Amino acid sequence: MSGHSKWANIKHRKGAQDAKRGRIFAKIIKEITVAARLGGGELDSNPKLRTAVLKARGQNMPTDNIDRAIKKGTGDLDGVDYVELQYEGYAIGGVAIMVDTLTDNKNRTAADVRSIFTKAGGSLGTTGSVSYLFSRKGLIAFDASKYSEDEIFEAALESGAEDVSNEGEVIEVSTSPEMFDTILEELSKKGYENEMAEISMVPSTTVALDKEKTQKVLNLIEKLEDNDDVQSVSSNLEVPDDWEDNA
Repeated sequence: MSGHSKWANIKHRKGAQDAKRGRIFAKIIKEITVAARLGGGELDSNPKLRTAVLKARGQNMPTDNIDRAIKKGTGDLDGVDYVELQYEGYAIGGVAIMVDTLTDNKNRTAADVRSIFTKAGGSLGTTGSVSYLFSRKGLIAFDASKYSEDEIFEAALESGAEDVSNEGEVIEVSTSPEMFDTILEELSKKGYENEMAEISMVPSTTVALDKEKTQKVLNLIEKLEDNDDVQSVSSNLEVPDDWEDNA
């Protein structure tokens, strides 16, 4: 397994996350609102908003929900001002964790994130304590049972992607952060429906732990992702290919 594979680190929880569609909607709505507030409500002139809307459509979010989120961001409807904050920390075994949040209450979010780390035997770090272990990459995953690696490879590279890899269940496309919006939009226009699309922190190296510690780190990540203020979590945990079989 490629140690950097974002999909490999979340696929074992996909069923549980699918069951939390309401929570996923809430996170994407926040993203849309913030993007509209920062760059306006026109998709053509706001790449960040365009990407958020593509993610919403990928989750089959109703158009009315998307429109309301945009209007809250532009001020046409009453909304909440969200602040983007990033936290860095360590899980047991020295696994590095990056947490991206959108919040309307910094103190609440800081306390919640710290509590989740502490209860799981981890700790929050200072700014820069683990971020040097990661680089920002756009990641787009496609169901390998629906599309062939060759067709995704050709379409992705034509659009300007950096790399395409076969992770077994999915075909993973990696991009530069700057090209992510363009490539996601191009692949969507060509009719390719993604399983995941986000700009993520990808680790340069990974940490492998025994089964018990791996499960504890995964539990920590899941607790963080369940928090309403948390938008995404990245780690350098190495998850074995056969994890679902052994877990």
